[in-house]
Amino acid sequence: MSAPLPGVIRVLIVDDSALVRRLLSEALSRYPDIEVVGTARDPFEARERIVELEPDVITLDIEMPRMDGLTFLEKLMKAKPMRVIVVSSVAQASSANAIRAMNLGAVQVVPKPEGSMSVPDVEKFLIRAVRHAAMVSLNRLRGPARRIVPPVPSKRATLTGQASRRIIAIGVSTGGPPAIEAVLTRLPADAPGTVIVQHMPPMFTAALANRLDGLCAMRVHEATDNELIRDGVVYIAPGGFHLVVRRTAEGYVTHVKQGPLVHHQRPAVDVLFDSVADVCGANAIGVLLTGMGADGARGMLAMKEAGAWTMAQDEETCVVYGMPREAVELDAAHEVLPLERIAEAITHQWSPLGAHR
Repeated sequence: MSAPLPGVIRVLIVDDSALVRRLLSEALSRYPDIEVVGTARDPFEARERIVELEPDVITLDIEMPRMDGLTFLEKLMKAKPMRVIVVSSVAQASSANAIRAMNLGAVQVVPKPEGSMSVPDVEKFLIRAVRHAAMVSLNRLRGPARRIVPPVPSKRATLTGQASRRIIAIGVSTGGPPAIEAVLTRLPADAPGTVIVQHMPPMFTAALANRLDGLCAMRVHEATDNELIRDGVVYIAPGGFHLVVRRTAEGYVTHVKQGPLVHHQRPAVDVLFDSVADVCGANAIGVLLTGMGADGARGMLAMKEAGAWTMAQDEETCVVYGMPREAVELDAAHEVLPLERIAEAITHQWSPLGAHR
């Protein structure tokens, strides 16, 4: 099946831990729109179960005997692309591998029930991830947007760039890490300060930032509170916290805060975009990339009405054409572009010769 799924979602759980298999099975089985059709202890057993059971969605552990999850995922996506959710420890090495898995084709990542992540906490992330994964067309998993090979940056920015006079604000959800990578790796080291909301559980946003920092000419890190936003630096909202932009005498600064969920999310794109509209006005560029739902659409409209230049990823290159579609339907986007053209469009808008001043 290549279209998003109607009806009951059939899930296969792949994990070498019997306890984790049981906990995930029990959590998923509480919901009438989800059916756990089987489990597997390792990739070899998973391969047999996939052929036998034809699941719609797979949850996949990364660290398993005989074959690790990354190797299995890479083989699977080449032979038979499927909707895969990575269930990973939040330990540094494991969370880094989880982000790598998303660049290999996994559409979501959720934490394992361990340590500070209780079973009810994990259940919230897991149920949403399964439902979002079910909305991904298999044809999108084969699309070129997930296979872009970025250029290696020739120079790096420093953290001592001047205070940004313009702000780039990006919102993204399902299928986000490869999309963010495709944009950021094409921006130069002196690009304006960039603030990003990626819907992702706590702990994984730090791993995402670390990966991007090793690939981009700009510096990338997880945002902390009250940082002066500087040219050449990317600030990613930490999972579990909203990120907003404030204005001070020194310039634009980050504010990381708690607060109610917005569109069932924290961080939420609308929270970021609304703040950018309020304090940056025309000195901003708003970008909405692939993602499920409507988060960011109204915030982008607010940015456009405040004078910012706005753009949305097109349907063809989105893993899930949800958030960008909502923005387009609200007439919130000045431009609708394929993923591979967005960085160029951003650069055109902020450069001295660009259309947007």
